[in-house]
This record gives sequence, C-alpha cells and structure tokens, in this order.
Amino acid sequence: MDLDQIIMQYEPAIRLSAFLGVFALMAAWEVLAPRRQLTTPKWVRWSSNLGLVFLNTFLLRLAFPAAAVGVALLAQEMGWGLFNVVDVPFWFAILASVLIMDFVIWLQHVMVHAIPLLWRIHRMHHADLDFDVTTGSRFHPIEIFLSMGIKFATIVLLGPPVVAVVIFEVLLNATAMFNHSNIRLPLAVDRVLRLFIVTPDMHRVHHSIEDDETNSNFGFNLSIWDRLFGTYRAQPRAGHEGMTIGIRDMRETKLCAWLPGMLAIPFVGKVTGYAINRRQWGKSDD
Repeated sequence: MDLDQIIMQYEPAIRLSAFLGVFALMAAWEVLAPRRQLTTPKWVRWSSNLGLVFLNTFLLRLAFPAAAVGVALLAQEMGWGLFNVVDVPFWFAILASVLIMDFVIWLQHVMVHAIPLLWRIHRMHHADLDFDVTTGSRFHPIEIFLSMGIKFATIVLLGPPVVAVVIFEVLLNATAMFNHSNIRLPLAVDRVLRLFIVTPDMHRVHHSIEDDETNSNFGFNLSIWDRLFGTYRAQPRAGHEGMTIGIRDMRETKLCAWLPGMLAIPFVGKVTGYAINRRQWGKSDD
C-alpha cells in the first residue's frame, strides 16, 4: 500500500481527530478567556450549529464518498492538472497547492458576498447572532455543495498531491474554528499573528452588522490575500465589545438560531441589492 492509499484510508479519521481536538481546545479557551459576552443562550445556538455540521457531513459523505482526496487521487491517476504535467519538486507542489487552494477559497468568499444569489445562500453564516467556535462550521448545505464543486474543479485543474489536499482540508477546518472563536488573545500576540494568519479579532470584523465592515477580511486561513487586494480592515469602529454581530434585518432567534429557520434563510425575502459596493452604509441588508 503506497502513501496515497494510506492517506485515502485514514483521511476521515485524520480530519475527525483534528476537528474534535481543535474544537475542544477552542471551546475550553472560550470558557476560560472569552472576548465578548454572548447575547443568545449557548445551548440554543450550539444545538443548531452543531446539528448543521452533522447534517452537512452526512449529505457530503452520501453524495461524495471519496470527497476531495478521492478527486485528487483520480486526477493523479489520469494525469490531470498542472502538477501532474509539470515536473516540480514534491515539496514545492505541496506548498504551492496549499497556497493556491487557500486563495481560491478567499476568492470564493468574495464572490458569495458580491453575487446576490450567492449572498442569499451565504448570509445564513452571517445571520448568527453571536460569534464563537461553532460559527466556523455554520454553512448552508447548498453552500457546502457549491464549495465542494469549486474545490473539485480546482483540484482537477491544479493536480495537487493527495497529501496537499489533506493538509489543506485540515488547516481550513482548524483555522476556521480558531478565527471564529470567542477567545481573548493578548493584543501584542494578535498583532504578530495577523501578519500571517487570520485571527479571531481580525475575522470578527467581517461578522459586523455594518455593511462596510462585513465586506472586509474575507480570509479564513492566510491574511495575505486581504492585504494584497485591499479588503483588510484592522478593527471595527465600535470596538470588539461594542460591535453588533449578525445581519441588520435578521435578528429573530427563530430564524437565526434554530435549525429549521436557518435552513430557510436562503428562501426568505427578496434579492434587492448586492452585498459588495452596491449599497450605502447602514442601508437595509435585504
């Protein structure tokens, strides 16, 4: 059995172990050193957000049993993609693949804020009335399937090593939980970390109720993309304790914090404007 087959066999266990480990660490940190006071009972939000995780995992495994690593292995066997055609060192292919896939995720995130139909789906993530470790996994099943399709297309075009896909998936899940966590980091540590990766204080700005703050800090893992493309914002105007999390016109607990309402969000209201650069600050969100 070669390395790729071993990775394929143990990939679910690797990802699950990483998820549970990081989740437990962040959840404990939130209890010991919270950044903000929560406004909604934790059990309400956690039961819905984690219920969504189980639902999405079940649907993905049902629809795509081999997931992204299976597509990477198929691309390798068929000779599809850049790194299956161009001869480069293995370490370079891994590093470049992780960086390129991270950029694609950043670009995808910008697009779901810019295109009305995609924002309609993505806004369930932003409709969370609080911001903690479970917010990092709060995505509508439609968006999860859309994201998986984009990921498959990227893998087919890029031809990344199988191990690079696993590294990327683990990093993406871990950093999403980290930068959505309601944890207090020393400001000096935060200033250094955000030069390289997205910190909770950096990403919390993106979950502000204010439109211009929501349309900033799109990164999930590396912070370089927001700095390069001018979408970086250091702090929210109201400060991290004073800012309001969520969407201006979606504040009902039944819609924002209970699973049936959350799943209905893409089908609620009309698409009347763009999320990015199409509305004045403070205007209605939908």
